[in-house]
Amino acid sequence: MRIGINTRFLLKDKLEGIGVYTQEVSNRIVNILPEHDWYFIFDRNYDEKFISNEKITPLISSPPARHPLLWYCWFEKSLPRLFSKNKIDLFFSPDGYLSLSSNIPQLLTIHDIAFEYYPQSIPWLVNKYYRYYTPKYCEKAHHIFTISQHTQSDIINNYNVNALKTSVIPNGVSEDFKPLSEPQKSVVKNKYTQGKPYFLYVGAIHPRKNVISIFQAFEQYKNTNPNSPYKLVVVGRKAWDNIALMDFYAQMKYKQDIVWLENIPREQLTQIIGTATTMIYLSLYEGFGLPVIESMACGVTCITSLNSPMEEVISDGGIIVNPLNISEISNAMTQISSNQPFLQQLNNKSLERSKKYSWDIAAQSIANKIVSISSINKQR
Repeated sequence: MRIGINTRFLLKDKLEGIGVYTQEVSNRIVNILPEHDWYFIFDRNYDEKFISNEKITPLISSPPARHPLLWYCWFEKSLPRLFSKNKIDLFFSPDGYLSLSSNIPQLLTIHDIAFEYYPQSIPWLVNKYYRYYTPKYCEKAHHIFTISQHTQSDIINNYNVNALKTSVIPNGVSEDFKPLSEPQKSVVKNKYTQGKPYFLYVGAIHPRKNVISIFQAFEQYKNTNPNSPYKLVVVGRKAWDNIALMDFYAQMKYKQDIVWLENIPREQLTQIIGTATTMIYLSLYEGFGLPVIESMACGVTCITSLNSPMEEVISDGGIIVNPLNISEISNAMTQISSNQPFLQQLNNKSLERSKKYSWDIAAQSIANKIVSISSINKQR
């Protein structure tokens, strides 16, 4: 078969959650099923490092799709033409979108439907697009992959999707994330925090991610522990509607102890995560929470949200808090920073639990579905 994969989120030095998922899963599927012809479909010029196998043919389909009107043009106009021209038999879209205008089998990964629960956290037109098209994508898809039971339940309940049409395939964690030696950690701390230990947040910065609770808790933590050397490192793209966050930041007493980083290359990100004392990830809604498992694979425990998919992932390998209870979060920071035996115990549990999550398993599950479709096509 000739199989197309939507790779528009493979952006050099700008890989966020969906980009990481696309890269990790797509490359493995190609290796698992080398008998097929593979087409990685970009919406702009791409970096050659993403073409990791001679079986992959890169294609560019215009226009760059980063706005609802351009999403429509790309998925409903450009892609069907590209499918026809290149005789694509099957399309895998790992970012929650597909083409309603094409009749080839399409496999879809939906990471979350946060827009249904937090519409105020994204632009009005974007939210309208998601809410109108996502139910149609679910109806159109040959099969839907979700990254947690939480997301699977949301899709089934919100869009009346047959459960048999869905599969839960949790994210994995890259081999790049692994424990660091003390000398390696010293180099990273000297580079970013003047040699000081730090708490860490990694991810996009917008209201649903609840970064403001991290800032408020850090301020309270520093007020309670004024002699603490700890910094707060924030790695992520400033998205939209961050007025409340920036207003709070502007009047913070300890804002000089916050280190902002953007567009960090992946090899540096693994070092930053592996050096942190703890990851703090307090999203109000999430499909999975990839930074949580990445930190766990580094032997770095996490403070994360109650009643979330992250709680599924972390189990007893971290601290679970009410993401809106600032005192509870601050107390967790104090416990982590002041009780080394307790921290080491959590780090060991985190590392062991992270081994349950594998990109190889995720890719194999998707490949199995492709094989089943291929078998049906051969019988026709």
